[in-house]
Amino acid sequence: MKTKLCLSLFVLSVFSSHNVWAQQPSEAQKLDSITITSTAIELPFKKNSRTITIISSKVIKQSPATNLAELLQQEAGIDVRRQGVNGMQADLYIRGGSFDQTLLLIDGIKVEDPQTGHHTLNMALPLEVIERVEIIKGPAARVFGQNAFTGAINIVTKSNADAVNSVGYKTGSYNQQQASGTLGTNLKNTTLIGHASLNTSDGYRHNTDFENQNYFVKGRFNTTTNPIDVIGYFAKRDFGANQFYAVESGSDQYEETQSSLVGASTKFKTENFKITPRIYWKRTQDMYLYVREDPSVYRNLHLSNKVGVQVNASYTSSAGITGFGIDAAKVFMTSTNLGERDRLMANLFVEHRFSLVDNTLDITPGVSVNYFSDFKFHAFPGVDVGYSIDDVFKAYANVGYTYRVPTYTDLYYVGRTDLGNANLEPEKALSGEIGVRYFGVNVNAYIAVFNRSSNNLIDYTKENVDDKWLATNLKSLTSTGVELNLSSSFKSGLYTQNISLGYTYLDENLNDIKTAYSKYVLNALTHHFTATVRSKFLKNVSQSIVYKFAERASGTSYSVVDVKATLKLSDLELSVIGNNILNTEYVETGFVPMPKGNILLGVNYAF
Repeated sequence: MKTKLCLSLFVLSVFSSHNVWAQQPSEAQKLDSITITSTAIELPFKKNSRTITIISSKVIKQSPATNLAELLQQEAGIDVRRQGVNGMQADLYIRGGSFDQTLLLIDGIKVEDPQTGHHTLNMALPLEVIERVEIIKGPAARVFGQNAFTGAINIVTKSNADAVNSVGYKTGSYNQQQASGTLGTNLKNTTLIGHASLNTSDGYRHNTDFENQNYFVKGRFNTTTNPIDVIGYFAKRDFGANQFYAVESGSDQYEETQSSLVGASTKFKTENFKITPRIYWKRTQDMYLYVREDPSVYRNLHLSNKVGVQVNASYTSSAGITGFGIDAAKVFMTSTNLGERDRLMANLFVEHRFSLVDNTLDITPGVSVNYFSDFKFHAFPGVDVGYSIDDVFKAYANVGYTYRVPTYTDLYYVGRTDLGNANLEPEKALSGEIGVRYFGVNVNAYIAVFNRSSNNLIDYTKENVDDKWLATNLKSLTSTGVELNLSSSFKSGLYTQNISLGYTYLDENLNDIKTAYSKYVLNALTHHFTATVRSKFLKNVSQSIVYKFAERASGTSYSVVDVKATLKLSDLELSVIGNNILNTEYVETGFVPMPKGNILLGVNYAF
């Protein structure tokens, strides 16, 4: 009760502290110029009939977050459960779904992992190379296919080589050291961007030390005609995994992961036709030790490769816009635990958007047909509907079927505490939402009510404390909730201030589910509130405050406050970041306590 009262007072204080609204273009209004590029029918942000959130590069730069996992935690409805700091290992959930039910894309390339969704955020790019993050919530399987069960997140990388040149260094608590450099250059008909960074720490408790290396390159060739984009990314993470994956006594676990991606894409277009082909190769390597200093006790080594091609296209006619595409990939895995595996997968989708009533009503029906060599064919229809009430208000609704096939860990894993199940069936759900969005000069807001009726959900359950966790298809689960979001800009003194507020409420009806212990599915965020204030009152000084409140189905709750202050001196920028400044004691998942208050001091030089 005390926490909720503090939360309410915080919100009231934010609104009461500033009462002068400025009639000027805001961050919210600038979103209208952004086109959502992760789907075949590319639409401006304002015209979409789905719940979409965009995190711009400006917001990223001002945020206290130093990695994608921390950045996404600032968005209501997104549950990022970290094990350690600096994003060493973190799981991504949307609206109560599991970490296997969220699809991550990089420049439109699907980078889900066939071994386990635990590796999804291993592909999280450094913030220095991210132009924006597109978050699409709700039924997205109709367009994206496998893994977009509760939503999809697309990372759009930077392309402007003139705006990326910088070197930076941060140091702070737990002997954290972060060094990074990003360079860009323009040659004849070619743009090149490169990034390298190294993050290390001794750890905030026993066996939580880490070393994280990131290397990213992007080239845009033939820029004067049909540009060809080529990206390459490699991330290596070595970290102590104290209590990350096993029983409470597993304090000496250790893991090393490698994630890499190579992709190429281009775009051909005429007045009415647009086609975007992509080819890509993704590789993951994962080595796990139960006892760090003694591999003979228990060791796993997994190697997976995914090679794919995808083509998205759209055709505009007097009848509307038709979007269609195909994505075909081959997956190979070699594992000491999961065996030799391979899977052929293909996704074919088509949708058509047409407008009625003087273009105020838009309707987009579509269907996706998928093939998996080990799970055969599945078809998933859906429809989006939007109605523009006036220039600033838009009502929208969407409904669709969504699905997920089991990962290889779900099917075949045999461990000290967990067991896979080769008889698992694919997860299925019927998802829908109804929402209203306000898109004004200084304010961008929406409210959405959503429902997801799921069948065959995959969870790890057990009936007794000493039993092993067994991968199981749960019968049915109904997830109902409401989500609110508000972003505003206003003038205070000489400078523009920004406020973002978000809240998600989730209620889960267990229906026929009867299990004594659930490892993942049944501990979602029932209340999730986030507030971000980005302010500036002096010419060279800016600051950000991020407040996060979380309450889980288990009844546990916590509040965390992060801050950042920046002093800009020409091309030199000095910063101080404070995480969990209230010293909150909390756990996001399992037995792993998160660190109390800690700081980072940074210097960055842009040239």
